[in-house]
Amino acid sequence: MFTARDAAHQKLLKMNKKDIPFDLSNMVLYHCGPLMKKSKDDWKVISAGPTTSSRMELFEDKFIKKFDTKLIIGKGDMGINTQKALQKYISVYASYTGGAGALAADKIKKVKKVYFLEELGMAEAVWIFEVKDFGPLVVSMDSNGNSIYKKSTCFD
Repeated sequence: MFTARDAAHQKLLKMNKKDIPFDLSNMVLYHCGPLMKKSKDDWKVISAGPTTSSRMELFEDKFIKKFDTKLIIGKGDMGINTQKALQKYISVYASYTGGAGALAADKIKKVKKVYFLEELGMAEAVWIFEVKDFGPLVVSMDSNGNSIYKKSTCFD
């Protein structure tokens, strides 16, 4: 799993894929700006709750297209451009519970690497996490055009 908020999205989209120092192709994108603590040579995750994903709507469709992102985890609704990209590139957006940053941190077993920390700062840096049993997650938007944020007609 890797984290990317606004600044990281913009930076990665401007870069050539071959110049990115890590491989995004087999990782989950997590909209998160974690709170981290440095201890000797390692990082400890203090809190890693999701950030508001709608802020990434401006460029999420381009991100999905460029990096073939298959699973995005965040908080709250995403817009029509993301929904169309999820359908076109067979991807899924899942929501994680807001306010549960300590629970998320507990599921992160290892900080593998951090990129762009000095340039972007702690919250906007790209963190590579090894996770186990990460969740709970709710599939909020899928590749069939379904969204839990759209008005339901099941009770109409």
